[in-house]
Amino acid sequence: MIEENVKKLLESMPETNPYGEKVTLVGAVKLQTPDDINRAVSAGLHDIGDNHVQEFKDKYPLISGNPVRHFIGHLQTNKVKYLIGKIDLYHSLDRITLAEELSKRGEKTGVISNVLIQINIGNEESKSGFALSEAISAYEKIKAMDSLKIKGLMAMLPDTDDTNQLKRLATLMREKFDRLRQADRDIQFLSMGMSGDWRLCVDCGSNMIRLGTAIFGDRNYN
Repeated sequence: MIEENVKKLLESMPETNPYGEKVTLVGAVKLQTPDDINRAVSAGLHDIGDNHVQEFKDKYPLISGNPVRHFIGHLQTNKVKYLIGKIDLYHSLDRITLAEELSKRGEKTGVISNVLIQINIGNEESKSGFALSEAISAYEKIKAMDSLKIKGLMAMLPDTDDTNQLKRLATLMREKFDRLRQADRDIQFLSMGMSGDWRLCVDCGSNMIRLGTAIFGDRNYN
């Protein structure tokens, strides 16, 4: 049951990470029906994250409860126009051209978009994002864009059973997050952790996790 899953998660999640920061649960709603999303929101889910623009467009007016809206998937620049002004936080700012498009659209509409810089922490060819070594230079370039406000960093850990490697990478993300936050009061969120690794990520300092299967069960790709 979706409602039971949400309640169990909210009860089992620590209220804060080891740094004393509130941990925010974002429900990943990819391929979920509006009815199921509304059930999760009614059960206490305050934040939901979409992966695909078309799904977001189709479901946007059908979601009740006014949850905080996140976009957590890869975003094509030609699709930004459909999201501008409707997304509370973009997690996947993975390249400068996307930042430029978001900023340009924001200037035209008077919208300031909150964004997270996506870091490819495992240097995986299958994933997008800036290398960890590029994080500071990317931050400086994006920070100069008037219609964007950087709120933190996002990462997806590699799919591996090597716990030591995962802890090492998650710790590197936290260190980079802390370095940025020392220089910028707007930096608030380290979005890191999914259904299979969120506990490890929170232990290493994540304060925002993105869970889909743990809430809705296995996705039906048919």
